[in-house]
Amino acid sequence: MSTQLRHSGACFCGSVSYTVTGKPKLSAFCHCTRCQRLSGSTFIWTIHFPAPAFTWTHLEPHTAALDSYVTDGKPWKTRYRCKRCGVCVASHNTQTDNVSVWGVHLERDENGVTKDLDSIKPTAHTFYATRILDVGDNLGKWEGLEGSSTRM
Repeated sequence: MSTQLRHSGACFCGSVSYTVTGKPKLSAFCHCTRCQRLSGSTFIWTIHFPAPAFTWTHLEPHTAALDSYVTDGKPWKTRYRCKRCGVCVASHNTQTDNVSVWGVHLERDENGVTKDLDSIKPTAHTFYATRILDVGDNLGKWEGLEGSSTRM
């Protein structure tokens, strides 16, 4: 019997939680200005899964703990945040039917390392053209999305 990859994640306070299963479609450090502004960071670790791979696991009704919102310019992307701590925990893109989560929310081991990191670690830097700082690692740097834009 094969074991399917499974990762659990949660907001800062733990009121909102989820699981994702299987391999991600994309795992990258995103440097787009939208992610910078939403997170307050220079870049974020975003992981995209097919929507059926994503499940809310906090108490039902799930919407009681969640706010949803759409930002200007991306009406096809609904973001979800915890009503208690305000942390954005996921987004659903209706154009691709992907759900995106941020890697920093995933469960960690006793040493603070993301569990099963090798199965979901980032493979690239996306939207690197709008970066705030240079990152000196060996991952590919892409102007837009990995594999569908110019590699820098």
